Amino acid sequence: MSQLDAFLAGERHEDVALYLTDQYLDSQGKLPKLGEAVEGGYVLVVPGDDGRQAFAAGTGMDAMEFARGAMEETGHISRSLDGGECPAADGDDAAAHEVEFIFAFSEAQNEEVGGLYERGDVVHAYAHCACGVSYSDKWVVGEEAATGVQPGGSEPVESTE
Repeated sequence: MSQLDAFLAGERHEDVALYLTDQYLDSQGKLPKLGEAVEGGYVLVVPGDDGRQAFAAGTGMDAMEFARGAMEETGHISRSLDGGECPAADGDDAAAHEVEFIFAFSEAQNEEVGGLYERGDVVHAYAHCACGVSYSDKWVVGEEAATGVQPGGSEPVESTE
C-alpha cells in the first residue's frame, strides 16, 4: 500500500498530504518533484511538522493559516486529493478554476465529539484554485460518497440530510 493509499484509508493520522500541480511546482520551483505522481501533479505524504514546513516552502503560506482561511468556503475536493471543483466557477474558463495545491490531514474517529467524527476517521482537505479562491471539504473514510461535498455540489451532503 502506498503512503497516499494508507493516508486516504485513515491509517496515517500523524501525517499530512500535499498535492501540487506540475504547473505550480514548475512556476514556484521551491519543492522538488517528490512523492507519488498523480494526474497533473504530485502528492507528498509526510509527517505533520515536516509537511507543514514543506507546504510553506512550496506555497509561501503557513499551512494552518491557509486552512483557517479555506474553511470560509466549501467546495468538492477529489477524494484522491488530486483536484477539486472551485466554488467560484460558474461555467467560466475551466483553466481559470483548476486546483493549484491541496493540504490535507486526517483525524481518528472520536465518538465523544459526535457528528462526522462519530461515524469514523475524517479527512480534512483544503484547496487553492488558480483564480485565488481557497476552499475546504471533509469526509468520513469509507463513506466518501455519503459525506462531504459531492461532485457538482456546493454543500456537504450531511448538512442537507
